[in-house]
Amino acid sequence: MSEGWLYFAIGLTGGILGGMGMGGGTLFIPLITIFMNVEQITAQAVNLIAFVPMALVTLIIHIKNKLVDFNSVWYLLLPSLITTILTSFYAVDLKSEILKKSFGVFLILIAVAMFVSEGFGFFKNKKEKKQLKIPKDIKQ
Repeated sequence: MSEGWLYFAIGLTGGILGGMGMGGGTLFIPLITIFMNVEQITAQAVNLIAFVPMALVTLIIHIKNKLVDFNSVWYLLLPSLITTILTSFYAVDLKSEILKKSFGVFLILIAVAMFVSEGFGFFKNKKEKKQLKIPKDIKQ
C-alpha cells in the first residue's frame, strides 16, 4: 500500500469516527504518529485542520435534528475556547516526545474513566439522569 493510500485510510477512519461523535482525532493522531512517523505536534495540527470541516458538517446535522441545547453550550464553549487559546501557545514550544507521552496519558485516563463510569456504574445519578430528546422523525 502506498503512503498516500495509508493517509487516505487513516483520514477516512478519523472522519467516520468524528462523524459519529467519537473523537476521530483520538485514533487519527496515534495512527499517523505510529504508522506514518509524523511528529506529534504536526499530527495534532493536521488533526485540528481536519476537525474544522468535520465539526461544521456534524454540527449542522445535529442542529437540524434539534440535538443542540443552545442555552447550555456556552457553559462549555467559553472555558474551552479560553483554555484552548492559552494552552496552544504553550504546546507549540513543547518537544514532540512530551506531547506524545502527554497524549498517551490522556488516552489512558479517558479509558479508565469510561471503564469505571460505564463498567461499574459510578458517576451516574439515576434520579437526575438527563434524557436526550430525540425528534420523532429519527426514532426507530
